[in-house]
Amino acid sequence: MTKKIDIDQIVCDFVSKGNAIYSIHTLDRFYVANELLTILKKEQYEAELTPSIPLPDLLDSMDQMVEYGVMTGVIEDSLLERERLEARIMNVITPLPSIINQDFWEAYREAPMRATNDFYELSQRNDYIKTRQIAKNEHFITDSPYGKLDITINLSKPEKSKKDIEEAQKAVGNYPECQLCVENEGYNGREGIAARTNHRIVRIPLQGENWGFQYSPYAYYKEHCIVFTEKHIPMNVTTMTIQNLIELVTVLPHYFMGSNAGLPIVGGSLLGHEHFQGGQHHFPMEDAEVLERWDWKGQESVTAERLYWPISVIRLRSIDSEKIIAAGAELMDEWNGYCNEELNILASTNGERHNAVTLIARRKGEAYELDVVLRNNRTTKEYPDGIFHPHPDVQHIKKENIGLIEVLGLAILPPRLKKELKEVEAYLLGEDVQIADYHQEWANQLKDTPHLTDENVTEIVRQGVGKKFQRVMEDAGVFKQNKEGQHAFKQFTEMFQTTQLVEK
Repeated sequence: MTKKIDIDQIVCDFVSKGNAIYSIHTLDRFYVANELLTILKKEQYEAELTPSIPLPDLLDSMDQMVEYGVMTGVIEDSLLERERLEARIMNVITPLPSIINQDFWEAYREAPMRATNDFYELSQRNDYIKTRQIAKNEHFITDSPYGKLDITINLSKPEKSKKDIEEAQKAVGNYPECQLCVENEGYNGREGIAARTNHRIVRIPLQGENWGFQYSPYAYYKEHCIVFTEKHIPMNVTTMTIQNLIELVTVLPHYFMGSNAGLPIVGGSLLGHEHFQGGQHHFPMEDAEVLERWDWKGQESVTAERLYWPISVIRLRSIDSEKIIAAGAELMDEWNGYCNEELNILASTNGERHNAVTLIARRKGEAYELDVVLRNNRTTKEYPDGIFHPHPDVQHIKKENIGLIEVLGLAILPPRLKKELKEVEAYLLGEDVQIADYHQEWANQLKDTPHLTDENVTEIVRQGVGKKFQRVMEDAGVFKQNKEGQHAFKQFTEMFQTTQLVEK
C-alpha cells in the first residue's frame, strides 16, 4: 500500500527550513509556498501548520515533493522528469542571476575567497552541486615512484560511452547548444541537456569579454569549478589561453585554473565549447620531484623546471605575469612543431595536427606557476585509440581520454569498478566467483602476492589499481621515463636554457 504524503506539512517544513538557514526571507514565506503549490499543481494549502521538530533537511523535503509529484501525476516517473522537478523546487530558494552576481562581486571586494565560499555554499544548498551523489564516490591513495596518486571511483555521475555522447549530440533542438552554454541558466532541460532551473552563473571579465563561472554539478575535487566563454566557440589553445589562465589566477589567487588540450584523444569530452577547470584541490603533480631547473633564455625572471612525472611536464615560475606568458607561449609554439620519429612524435601527418598542450596555472605566494604538459594524439594501426593513450592492457581499469584532471594525478575511474574490484578481491581469497574476462590476467598476477589475507586484500587490489593508473599516465607521456625518452626531453629543453641551476 502506498504511503500517503502530507504535502502541506512538507511544503511548510521546506519553507521553514529555508527560512532557518537564511535561504528564504521571512517576507517571502507565502510567496515561496505558493510557488511550490503551483509547481505541484495544488490549489489548496493549510497555512497555519506548525513546522515539524526537528525540521527535516531541505533535500529530504524535496525528495518527498518529487514523490508526491509522481504519485499525483504531476510528472511521469522518469529520470528526466524527476530531475526537472527537483531543479524547479530548488529554484524557488535560489536568487535571480542578477542578485547572485551582485552578491558575488560585493563579497569579492572584501576578499576573493569570501565570494567563492558564498557561491559554493549556495550551489550546494540549492542542490545544483549534487552533494549526496558525490558522497557515494570512493576515494583512496596509492603509492608510485612519482609520489602519491589519488584514485576516485566515480559513482555519482553515470559513465558516458562514445555512443551516449553521440546520441546526446543528435538530440532534437539546438538551444542550448551544449551543457556549458550560458543559456542553460534556468533552462528546464531536454533529452541530452540536463535540467538547470536552479543553475546560476557568475560573469567574470577576461581580456575584455565576459566569461561564465560556475561549479561542476558532479565535482571531482574541492570547489571544482568551470569557466567558459559566453559564446559557443570550440576549444582553441593559444597564447590567449595562457593569458586568460594567468588573469584568472590573478582574480582568484586561491584557485588553480587549467585548460585541457584542444585536440581529440588528448583533450576533454567537451571540445566544442571553450572552457577551463579550476578549484582548490592540491594534486599529486604539484609535489613532483624536480629533475632539472634553469633560467629561461630571454626571460631571465622566469625559472623553468623539468619534472619527474609520468606525463611530460615543464613548470614555469615568475612573479612577472607578462614574462611567464611569453615563456609559456614560446614553449607551446616550439612543441607544436616538434618531431622525433624514433619516439613516435610527429607534429602533424597529412595536414592533421597532433601536438598539443595541457596547461595549469596557479599562484604560490606572489609568484605565478604555469605547468605546460606536452601531449600528442597520433594513432596507428597498432594503437588505434592513440599511441599516447592508455594501451589495451590497462583499459580494463581506464580507457577514457586522459584529460586535465588525470594529468594532475587524480584518476576518475568508471563506476563498474566498485562491483568488479570486490569480485577480484573474492577471487584472490579463493572464493568461487566469476570475474570479468578483462580482469582475469591481472587478477592472476595479483593472486601471486604473498601473504594475502582478508585484512589486506582490499589494499592489495587498490595498490594494483594505482599501478595500472600509473601505467595509464606513462602511456600518455610523450617522453618516456627511460634513457632514450629523458635524453630527448633534456635535448628539447636545452633550446630554452641559459644557466642550468639544478640537475638530479
